[in-house]
Amino acid sequence: MKHSERTRENMKHSERTRENLIKHFLDYPKAQITDIFKYLHQSSLGCGHMVASEDGAIDYISREHASMTETKTAPIETLDGEYSRVSLSWLDGGLCAKTLGKLFFRSAKEEPDGKDALFSKLEIAKELVNSGKLPFSPDEFKRQLSEWQNKGFPAVHHSKEFRVEYAPAYRVIGNEYVKFLPLFSLIDKKLGEGSLTVAIEGGSASGKTTLSALLSDLYDCTVFHMDDFFLRPEQRTKQRLSEVGGNVDRERFFDEVLLPLSEKKTVSYSPFNCGTQRLEPPITVEPKKLVIIEGAYSMHPSLAQFYDLSVFLRIEPKFQKERILKRNTPTLANRFFDEWIPMEQKYFENTNAAERCDMVIKITK
Repeated sequence: MKHSERTRENMKHSERTRENLIKHFLDYPKAQITDIFKYLHQSSLGCGHMVASEDGAIDYISREHASMTETKTAPIETLDGEYSRVSLSWLDGGLCAKTLGKLFFRSAKEEPDGKDALFSKLEIAKELVNSGKLPFSPDEFKRQLSEWQNKGFPAVHHSKEFRVEYAPAYRVIGNEYVKFLPLFSLIDKKLGEGSLTVAIEGGSASGKTTLSALLSDLYDCTVFHMDDFFLRPEQRTKQRLSEVGGNVDRERFFDEVLLPLSEKKTVSYSPFNCGTQRLEPPITVEPKKLVIIEGAYSMHPSLAQFYDLSVFLRIEPKFQKERILKRNTPTLANRFFDEWIPMEQKYFENTNAAERCDMVIKITK
């Protein structure tokens, strides 16, 4: 990054921190200096200090939720960085303590630049205090900051005033997970009612495979990929490729996967190998309670009836292009731009794929 670009980026981050600190105080006017410290510590360093084990995190969340009074904090409060506070009130809407605990555990990671980020944010907080935009005594802020610094900036508790007024009950979760909370909540709720088959639809580079991997990590589930059902070379006729949604062997996917799934039978299918342009030997899979189908064309009208839940990942075009250029050679990237994405867009528009999904999640940078 050029010096001028880095300077502009730093100025942008500084202005965001100013706005976020002022908003935080407006949202919680009973907040004290230590609550500002906590907000900035969580923004910079996340929640790594809080998590000893996954099972411990789940157990503690369950116990805290059971004793929780009505909280006055927001369901999701975005912090000034890569994390958000997620209220335990989500557990009243269907999200399981086990899922939230796993997300909390996965969010706990070392932030190598966390202390530097904290120093920068504290300087901005000091500016706001000195200018009167945060209504604290400059001398008292300086004194408490000095004491905190001498201790090595450990994690701090909310002030008594904050706890009494707002009854905070939340976990700090990485923002990469937060956008999927409505989906996780709905999956947890439906799994409580029985088995569940979920389709993940969306454009190239929207994160379908990444989301399916996350779901596989969070749940004991079976995942099928539409990429395993690309057309074989002999199937790629002009007539077939002119069809809306004709870029995938949906007939074979129906016969080998969806039909046996609907009949609660063992699934046996042959994945297509893009490298050899041939089918691999058959794979036998015993479907679990949760089944994930990920990939473009999964919500084709001829297949959609077999899903209990569907989600569409809508990526903004500029971010999609950025991701594709980063992941692929120029030659392969051009195939996405000139061939595969136009086919996807034609399919999305002609079949109303997003509108037919139960949920649409925007994927932005």
